[in-house]
Amino acid sequence: MNNGTPAAGAVLPNFGPLMLVFQVMHFVEPSREVLAETLLAAGPDAPTLCKGWRTRDLAAHLYLRERKAAVGLGLIIKRLAKASDQATSKLAAKLTNTEDYAGLVNTFRAGPPALSPMSIRALDESANLIEYFVHTEDVRRAVDRWAPRALDEAYSDALWDELVKRAAILYRGVDLGIVLVRPSGPRHVAKRAPVSVAIVGEPGELLMHAHGRTRHALVTFEGQPDAVALLQSAEVGL
Repeated sequence: MNNGTPAAGAVLPNFGPLMLVFQVMHFVEPSREVLAETLLAAGPDAPTLCKGWRTRDLAAHLYLRERKAAVGLGLIIKRLAKASDQATSKLAAKLTNTEDYAGLVNTFRAGPPALSPMSIRALDESANLIEYFVHTEDVRRAVDRWAPRALDEAYSDALWDELVKRAAILYRGVDLGIVLVRPSGPRHVAKRAPVSVAIVGEPGELLMHAHGRTRHALVTFEGQPDAVALLQSAEVGL
């Protein structure tokens, strides 16, 4: 993905957190576009990596989470999850033809309505950069033959920074120390324990692993064989 990033060799002032916000802002809207195009290309009945969901279910989820407060809360508050799932299933069941499905996906692509919490720029940025990347790959990688995308370096950096914020939560159920490692050198200790495993991969691949798409993430492991085996059998993600 390359959408107006600075020219090679350009020198930008380092404003720390402000620069990070710029990166996230820069990629959320293009990521929404890529996700919408991926859904449209797949059609309503394609498989996804989301258990039990076809692409119509994923499209309904994306549409409702920024238009129905109860559905959005159901993704956070466990006691509301059943109602959220029911609303998603009900809408997905109506997307029985390509025209209805495409209409809903294009509404999602246009962005949230003015009164949606997701219309608040800061919330949109924090909630959707990773959401859109992972769900795009949920569609792309649910087929037998797929290849990873070549990501813009700044986009990879933004994904890494967002992953670092969430890594401790995503690996909280793993009874091991977890160290995330980029091939280019940066490392992040997601969880400390007497025995640790290092997970090595590009930021997008580390994101897929951290969100439970472990069999579809191009990562390698460094650690004791029994510790690696324990990680590979553990529940990872939210």
